[in-house]
Amino acid sequence: MMFAMDDAMNAPAQPFSPATETDPRWQAVITRDGSSDGQFVYAVRSTGVYCRPSCKARTPRPENVRFFADATAAEAAGFRACKRCRPSDAQPRHAEAVTAACRLIETAETPPSLAELARTVGLSPHHLHRVFKAVTGVTPRDYAAALRAERVRARLAAGAAVTDAVFDAGYNAGSRFYEEAGAVLGMQPAAYRRGGAGVTIRFAVAQCSLGALLVAQSARGLCAISLGDDAAALVRELQDRFPQAELVGGDAAFEQVVARVVGFVEAPQLGLALPLDIRGTAFQQRVWQALREIPPGETASYREIAERIGAPRAVRAVAGACAANTLAVAIPCHRVVRLNGDLSGYRWGVARKRALLEREGAA
Repeated sequence: MMFAMDDAMNAPAQPFSPATETDPRWQAVITRDGSSDGQFVYAVRSTGVYCRPSCKARTPRPENVRFFADATAAEAAGFRACKRCRPSDAQPRHAEAVTAACRLIETAETPPSLAELARTVGLSPHHLHRVFKAVTGVTPRDYAAALRAERVRARLAAGAAVTDAVFDAGYNAGSRFYEEAGAVLGMQPAAYRRGGAGVTIRFAVAQCSLGALLVAQSARGLCAISLGDDAAALVRELQDRFPQAELVGGDAAFEQVVARVVGFVEAPQLGLALPLDIRGTAFQQRVWQALREIPPGETASYREIAERIGAPRAVRAVAGACAANTLAVAIPCHRVVRLNGDLSGYRWGVARKRALLEREGAA
């Protein structure tokens, strides 16, 4: 893609300052650090070209340099790719390397080490770790852990013995799995295998301005806040999640909890000082934590959330984590919008998303 030189010359300048001089990215450009390739690109205002940090071209004057997260951002600002270092070719190669690493992790009996993965895909361990996280949103280790957890859940749900499920999933020791069981399953493995048998979940359905509201609480905290038009459908969804759990209608004490949740839904700015039973993969939990840091009255795009968790290319994965959220408003996925500010899908309906944003003053 070619751009007129005038377009690049008219791009907003990044003024030279002591901060620019000490920026680690600038140091990477000066030293032509190949390990920084894929982490960012730099553009030169005087030439209209953007390069990889390792480019062998003459070092530009710092006052002419702008930094961008990737080739797409640089080209959007009017710069064209350097023909010498071909920075626009890096992203497809990185994606291919990450895909190959994922396949290796998925087919290995036990998780391969970072060094083994890097050697196989032809990157340095440091470089693979960085690009893997940029593309998938998690590290190779976290990816392997999420894969093991998913395999355990599937095997237990199929009725396998706990020990068999643990070792079939790739855990080297049962003790390691039991250390993680609370976060992975939200309950003891044997209970999960029995569809939540032996686990008590209190629940109640109330009405709020957004329709029916189901609130459910385990021993660990609130495990569901759901919105809908049909209260019975919300209860069936909870039963499907925990088919063998003991679902107990809320008593007077629990009704107070529900009342607090209703008040929070009506006025999110008041906050909700109740413990949450948050169950998800490492990546999902990072996304959900980032969502909880968005103040009422503000929004963020999926891309911005991806950047905040250090995974700028994992925009689709961020959207998937938002869709997997089961705690409406408490984990405020309604505050995530498209890059242009338009509303996108919402588990409990776009109309409710719009209503929540309007009452928070963010629409």
